[in-house]
Amino acid sequence: MKRHVLVTGGAGFIGSHIADAFIERGDRVSIIDNLSTGNVRNLNPKAEFHEADLREERTIELVRMLRPDVVSHHAAQIDVRHSVADPAIDAEINIVATIRLLQASLDAGVKRFVFASTGGAIYGEPVTAPQDEDHPTHPLSPYGCAKLAVEHYMHYFREIHGLSTIALRYANIYGPRQNSKGEAGVIAIFADRLLSGQEVTINGDGEQTRDYVFVGDVVRANVAVTDDLSLKGPFNVGTGVETSVNELYRSLAAAAGVARDAQHGPAKAGEQRRSVLDGSKLRRLAGLQEPVALGEGMRETVEFFRAAR
Repeated sequence: MKRHVLVTGGAGFIGSHIADAFIERGDRVSIIDNLSTGNVRNLNPKAEFHEADLREERTIELVRMLRPDVVSHHAAQIDVRHSVADPAIDAEINIVATIRLLQASLDAGVKRFVFASTGGAIYGEPVTAPQDEDHPTHPLSPYGCAKLAVEHYMHYFREIHGLSTIALRYANIYGPRQNSKGEAGVIAIFADRLLSGQEVTINGDGEQTRDYVFVGDVVRANVAVTDDLSLKGPFNVGTGVETSVNELYRSLAAAAGVARDAQHGPAKAGEQRRSVLDGSKLRRLAGLQEPVALGEGMRETVEFFRAAR
């Protein structure tokens, strides 16, 4: 059955891939994006695009007018450092605007509300690893606090008002279309610098670890939780594989055909040392394939950046 899917942040890295997936399935897709970090080049021409900011009342009224069946909420302030510098602005975008979107979705009769949450920033330093959905939540940044707060509001809207909500707690996502400028994923930054012949600088000793999940796996998770309304989250979307930044650089350099060693700079103050997510629960319940291996995903990502040069 054809559905109407609204993707907020649909001109961005993750949101544009999700929009593409629903269009390929034959769904009608509307996109709301203020283009602060998104790019019009990412927009699928078959999508209905609205350049708008969710903090504005006219945008909330637009959601009520569109009356989508599904809301995939990926618009956000994603820079952890900006959240530390200005927690109030982060909360205005990531909490208050999302609450208003939840209310508009309820008013519009939305059948499923999917929220792009975060794993590492919500859990904090691991007590056990990999971190599953029952791991204690001890966010160490305003960004993580905001994502966790929204999950609580979603619980309220689900239990009290009957809005079908679900949160996906992402690991570190990478893949084609990722922005290599500003606050971007380390794989995109490294790939861009390697291919342009520039030096790569690793913060600290490079032994800090992350869980790198390919964007295609994130798309499949989003489609699955949209199709099966019995699934109740939050759910992790990760690989369960812990990779150090040093290991990551060596693999990327090999994929890019570069033999040069990375440089090391000062460690980032307050940077989380470890993060790795157990995403097996959702894969089991939704019948999803095993995650794309990091080497395979990096090769595809490097080729994207090579072709885009």
